[in-house]
Formats: sequence, C-alpha cells, structure tokens
Amino acid sequence: MKTNKFIVNGTEAILESISDGVFTVDLDWKITSFNRAAEDITGITRQEAIGRQCCDVFRSSMCETECALHKTIKTGKPVIGRSGFIIDAWGNRIPISVSTAVLRNKDGKIIGGAETFRDLSEVEGLRKELQGRFSVGDLVSRSPLMENIFEIIPAVAESPSTVLILGETGTGKELVAKTIHSLSPWSEGPFIAVNCGALPDTLLESELFGYKAGAFTGAVKDKPGRFAMAEKGTIFLDEIGEVSQAMQVRLLRVLQEKVYEPLGSTSSEKVKARIITATNKDLEELVQKGLFRQDLYYRINIVRLEMPPLRKRKEDIPLLTDNFIKRFNRTQNREITGIDNQALSLLMAHDWPGNIRELENVIERAFIMCRSGEIGIRHLPGEFTLRDARMPDGQDMKSARKNLEARAISEAIRRNNFNRSAAARELRIHKSTLFRKIKELGIELPEKDGRFNI
Repeated sequence: MKTNKFIVNGTEAILESISDGVFTVDLDWKITSFNRAAEDITGITRQEAIGRQCCDVFRSSMCETECALHKTIKTGKPVIGRSGFIIDAWGNRIPISVSTAVLRNKDGKIIGGAETFRDLSEVEGLRKELQGRFSVGDLVSRSPLMENIFEIIPAVAESPSTVLILGETGTGKELVAKTIHSLSPWSEGPFIAVNCGALPDTLLESELFGYKAGAFTGAVKDKPGRFAMAEKGTIFLDEIGEVSQAMQVRLLRVLQEKVYEPLGSTSSEKVKARIITATNKDLEELVQKGLFRQDLYYRINIVRLEMPPLRKRKEDIPLLTDNFIKRFNRTQNREITGIDNQALSLLMAHDWPGNIRELENVIERAFIMCRSGEIGIRHLPGEFTLRDARMPDGQDMKSARKNLEARAISEAIRRNNFNRSAAARELRIHKSTLFRKIKELGIELPEKDGRFNI
C-alpha cells in the first residue's frame, strides 16, 4: 500500500488543520499516514513514524492488551473516547482519549484502520490542580487547616449571627468577611469595611454612627454613618480589639439592642446590617487584663473563625503566588509566565510574618523588577537573596531545595494517613515519581497499612 493512498483532494488539508492527532495503519500495523497534530503531541516526525509499527511509535498503555484499533479492525466497530496514555519522544507520559474506525477500499474490503487521539494534558493538569484544593467564594487553599473554615462558611453566611474572625495581620480576614457577605442573603446590599484601629474615638464615633447638622462646629448638614450606609448589607468592623472602652460601651448597645444614635440626634436609629468583626489581638487575654469588656466579647464571639498564619499553610504559597501573578498580569497588562523553582524555594523557606499580604507585596515588587519571562531569585527583595547567600552550615540551594522537597513529601504523606497514592495526588505527581523521590531523599516512614493502599 502506498502512503496516504486514501487521502485525496482537500481531505489532507483538513487533517493537517485539526488539533487532534490522526494516524492510519495497514493490516500489518504499519503507520501509513501521520498528521501535523500527531507530530506535535508525540514529538515524532511523520518521516520517523511512517512505515514503523504503531506500537513502537506510541508506546501506549493500550498497545499490549487493549488496543482500540485492533478491536475495531477485528470487529469492524468503532471505538469512541477511550482513555489511556502514550509516551512521547522525551519520555513524558501524555494522557489521551482515542477514537477509531476501519478503512475500506472501494469494494468495501477492510484495508486498515484510522485512529484519532486527543491530548488531555491540560484537562488532566486542571483536574490534578483542583484535587486537594478547598475553595469557597474567592477563597482558595490546599491546606487542611483551611478545610474546616471552608466547610462552615456557607452555614455561617446563611445565619444572621455576629461573626468574629481572628488571625494575624495579613491572613485574609477581610477576604473571609467579603466571602461570607457574598454568600449571604444580604449579598445584594453593600459591604462596608471600617478599620476601627485607624481612627481616634471622636472620629470613629462619627464615622460609624454619623451625625446631625449642628452636632459640632462644621457640621452644616446631616451625614450618614457606616451603619446607615451598610443597610441591607454587611458592616465589617476590623481591628475591633483596638477600640477604647468608651467606644466598646457604644458598640455593646448596638449589638445588644440593634440601635444606635447619630451624634447630635435625639432619637435612635435601627441597625439593618449584618455585623462581622475581626482582630489580630488575643481578646481573651485583653478581657483578663480588663482592657476589653467581657460582655462585648461574648456578644461578638457568637460565631468564631480563626485564620491560620501563612507559615502554617506553606503548601498554599505556590497557589497564592500563581493567583497573584495572574492578577498582576491582568491589572498591569503584563505577561509574566510564572516563577522559577529556585525563587519559589526561597518563598517556601520564608516565615512570612506579614502573611499573605507580605507575599502579595513581594510578588508585586517582583513584577517591577521582572519585565518578561519567569520571576527569578534576582527579582526578589534583598532579604531573600541575602538569606540564600548565608545559608547555615554551608547549605547550598540544591540542599535547601532537597530539604524543602523532603519536608513537603513527608507532610503530605502524613496528612493522607501514609497512603502513597493519595499523597501523590495531593502533590500533583505520579505515584512512581513519589516512590522514587522517597528513595532519593531518604525519607523514613513508619510501617502503616495506609502506605500499601495504592
């Protein structure tokens, strides 16, 4: 049979233009045609492929016992969308879906078969990325520490109860508040945020409750406060642990009686907003020291969410970094492709006292220094590169990366009850790669049943 004998007129051009790989074989299983997409997906040119046995070219998971094309030629029936994988020219495992059909001559006699195959790498990558990730609203995480928070947020959002969000500065407390608001029955209303620690009492009182004309010098007309502006929505009182005891008394009345009085007013106004509070202070300790009213603490501590610091959820650093790069690309009209492994390893080694906000600032600064391509070590702030230069005990970058890699693998295996396959899925690597890494890095693991559950 002559190569491409059955491809005539415009058919060849069509096959060359599609994104699916297409090849044909004769009855001796020798490849007779091989389109452009097949070259791209396999990394093998048509000159190399044509005339060779298809199993030698594709090295597919289906070649030995479940060859879809063999079944089609034998039965005459097509196979549609069967999943498998091939090994490309560089030894990479490429997930594919295949469909097959027989080829007949003008007399209806079977003379070979045709197979189309679609590269599912992007779909597989997305699936693996989503595995092990918790998400709700605009919040995303891979950390088990965030799982419980994500599970209860929808229920919290539905409730009208006051919420207290605890966490260090920069852990994303306001984003949690916005997520609760967006999932709540009050989502159509406004979300009004107030930093209670940024204003002195006199300004904070007028900011929250508003004032009437003539309440003080310069008050020439009524001004609504943040509580009024948040009507049918949510008011977020950030850094509530910073307010004075006098202001705590005012806020207690708001929470107890759901009313407040604007400055200079002789009548009360009703609170018609959901209240969410947040602080980076230890309120229980402040209560014990007499610096925070116990009755106010009980009023705001009806539903409590505690945001873990970034140093305790470092598995989220790659995900957060990727999100920040995408956002800055969009807002700054840039095309930074990502961050290289050496730079990422330094981010993973940092303790992040400023938490997510500090990470965001570091990536934004890197955008200033990096004009194109990937963010590298040279684009990070000086404190990162200086730390790398004075690595303790003579430890070089290669050793540092190995230590980080070993720690990440060990923690993933422990989180998954020593189930290697589950840990591999969380780490987004093949289980054979995980076994190799365990051996290379000398990771010692206890004997547990879960380790054999593959």
